[in-house]
Formats: sequence, structure tokens, C-alpha cells
Amino acid sequence: MSLLAEDTPVADLGLRWKPGFSNLGPAFFTELRPTPLPDPYWVGRSEAVARELGLPPGWHESGDTLAALTGSMPIAGSRPFATVYSGHQFGVWAGQLGDGRAIMIGETDGGLEVQLKGAGRTPYSRGGDGRAVLRSSIREFLCSEAMHGLGIPTTRALSVTGSDARVRREELESAAVVARVAPSFVRFGHFEHFAANQREDELRALADYVIDRYYPDCRNTGRFNGNAYAAFLEAVSERTAALLAQWQAVGFCHGVMNTDNMSILGLTIDYGPFQFLDGFDPRHICNHSDTSGRYAFNQQPNVAYWNLFCLAQALLPLIGDQEIAVAALESYKSVFPSEFEGRMRAKLGLADAAEGDRPLVEGVLKLLAAGKVDYTIFWRRLSNYMADGKLEPVRDLFLDREGFDAWLLLFSERHAASDRASAAGLMLRSNPKFVLRNHLGQQAIEASQQKDNSGVATLLALLESPFEEHPGADAYAGFPPDWASTIEISCSS
Repeated sequence: MSLLAEDTPVADLGLRWKPGFSNLGPAFFTELRPTPLPDPYWVGRSEAVARELGLPPGWHESGDTLAALTGSMPIAGSRPFATVYSGHQFGVWAGQLGDGRAIMIGETDGGLEVQLKGAGRTPYSRGGDGRAVLRSSIREFLCSEAMHGLGIPTTRALSVTGSDARVRREELESAAVVARVAPSFVRFGHFEHFAANQREDELRALADYVIDRYYPDCRNTGRFNGNAYAAFLEAVSERTAALLAQWQAVGFCHGVMNTDNMSILGLTIDYGPFQFLDGFDPRHICNHSDTSGRYAFNQQPNVAYWNLFCLAQALLPLIGDQEIAVAALESYKSVFPSEFEGRMRAKLGLADAAEGDRPLVEGVLKLLAAGKVDYTIFWRRLSNYMADGKLEPVRDLFLDREGFDAWLLLFSERHAASDRASAAGLMLRSNPKFVLRNHLGQQAIEASQQKDNSGVATLLALLESPFEEHPGADAYAGFPPDWASTIEISCSS
């Protein structure tokens, strides 16, 4: 039954919708409409995501599209809903959670789900207002596309729309809505919800849906004596391990790795208090709310494994044997280090593995940590050194020149038989010039709060191709200003 009256105006975005997650039935979600915001305006748009969705040329020129992506006008053919899930937050069981401010528009016939984040209260808002603020929405929009530009699996963002409606966080801020896109927004917490409530039929239906849709090979594998649910857990573990290796290699801190913020597809999801490292500090805590340091940068791989163990517990009624469930997690312990070492070798310009590569990686990370050397700038300058032979820009980053010189000797010996141009090319493709540093995001946010969205557009263009030189944009690849260290980001970010 439609939630719309027959004469309700609708926006036709040129998209066609099909049942997907909604086929699971009402135990998994609640149908509802977004809550309108007054006088919406564009803040940022991704043409790349628009093309992925198959939106027609000029898609953003219609006022109906602007209203629709702010939640103020229904979208033709869609039946919006919010999903229920549970989860562990900061290591503690939090019980029922759910889409408290994200409303699923639906799944396109191209297989992509579209959500509006900040589109109003849902039955799972737990007393919240269901809104997002401009500050956090810009951060999510830019970082989603930045991670995609880096080649890291992630949810995407089509647009940010703003409104002068006020929302209270630590202070009054203006409201915004992010239209975000992914093959699936299913999280570990969806499985935890039905397992915790001993609803095995729904748990099985969810697992079968995800396996058949996204992991069909798990039905045909001989692993675990044909146990598809164990094979599924193993596959999720391996995707998660590969994702964490990419985070660690690029210096990305997620900041709030609760089980309800972990994607079943191994995507980076739910951008809140994230940060790309400035000075390299393995113990860096980017989330001001994380007083215990649970989600410090160097803890992320272990936390991901802990979260996977929670997923294993949730799937245990289907797997049927605890030893098999634990065995399905084992590959995480080999995939993560293998993937991480591979990423770090590429950053060093090494096309193949050799004995001594691990000490070479560990040695440079220790040097970077000892001097709090800027992580992104070091790797890019090292790449440029391989390309042009100019060492001083790299060496000048270190107070411990002797330590760096000793490491550089090992690095040079490892490359003695390398084709320098090929190594430089690999490094320049592996070490970005541009990342979304906190101060860059903050500058764009402050301008947008004054209705100047040019900074958002500029950053988006750079972050979509972060390995390119972008002549004239060096200021966006420089050292952070002193005030950057005073920026506090929390779970409301």
C-alpha cells in the first residue's frame, strides 16, 4: 500500500527502482517518508556518482530533483524505508539501533541503493531529531568520494543539499542531507539484531539474501564441508582484512568502528569522526569522544577482528558449530598482513616481494613515528625522489638525519636492480598527493556556512584524482597549519 495520496506531486529522476532488501519483509524495516526541509539549496554534487546511477544529463537542473534529494518531494517509483539493526558501540552491547537518520529511497535497476542521510526522524531515532548538519554532511560527501579516488572500497555520495533550518548539536547549526549510494548498506549489526532477539528465521532470511545477492560463490565452495554460512563469514573476514590494510597503508582513521558501522561488503561506511593522519602517530585518536582510545589508528586492525568475532557469534545459529565459526575467521590473520605488506611494498616502489621487505617497512614507519613526520607528504616526496633524484625535500622532513640516511641506504640497495622509472611510476600511483585533511575540510565547511560552496567543489575535483599533480593546487597538498591540531571531531561530526 502506498504512503502517498494519489494527487501527491512526485519527482521523476529518470531512475527505475526494483525490490531488493525490501523483499525481506516488514520485520526488517519500516516504510516511511522523509521529512521535508524548507528552501533547500545545492552544496555539492558528484557527476561521477550521477553517471554510476545512470542519471540523465542535466539531472541537477530541476527544482524537483533538488527537493527530492533533500527529502521534500517523493521520488517516482520509490517506496522509502528505514532498517532496523543492533550493535556493539565502543565494545558494549547497545541493543536495538537502526537507521535513525538515514532513509532508504530504494534500489535502482542498476543494483545501487540510494539513501538520504539527515532526512528526518524514523522509528529508530532513539530520541534524536533524525537530522544531519552541514558540517558533518560535507565531511561525509567529500570523504566518500576521496576514498573512492584512492581506490578504497567505500559508500559513495551523490550530493549534499543544505537548508537554513536549524539543528542543535553542541550548538545550533544548519541542516543538510547527503544522498549516499552503495551496492548494499547492510551492516554486521543487522545480523546481530536478529541473533540477539533469537529470531533465527529472520537471521537465516537475511543471510540467504546477502549470500545469494553478493556472495553466490559461497553456495558452491567446498570449504567447511559445504557450509555456506561459514564460507560467507570467511569471505566477509577477508574483505574486511583487505579494507583495513588499505586504511592503514594510506593513514586513514575511521574513528568509530562500532559493529553497526561495519559493512557486510567490506566498504568504508558511516563517515563521522574520521581523519587522515598529518604527523605520523600510530597511537593517534581522531575521535574526541573516544576517551579510552579504543579506536586509535594502530588499534583498527584488531578492532575489525573483534567486530568480525561478533558477526561470527551472530551467525553461529546458522553455522551450527563454534569451531567452524572460529576457523572461518582465521584467514583474517593472514590476509591482513599480506595485504598490508603488499600495499606498503607498492608505496616503496617494489613490484615483487623479497626477504628483508618487512624490516624495510617497519624501519621507515618507526622513523616516521619518532619524528611525527607528515605521513602523506613523506610518501609523495619519496615518490618524487625516485622520479627526479632530488633527495633533500625528503631528507629535510627528518630531524634524525642519520637514522633516515641509514634507512635510505637499505632502500637504495633494495632498488639496486630496479628500473627506476618503473619504480617511480608505481610509487606515484600508490602515494597520493592529496588527501582530505581536517583543516581543508574545515575551510570548505566554514565557507559553505556562508553560502560559498566553491571550496567543496575544488576539493572534490582534487580528491577524485588524488594521484595526479593538479598544477596550481600545491597549497592543498602542503603541511597543515598549526591551528589544524586544535580541530576536535567527535561522534556528532
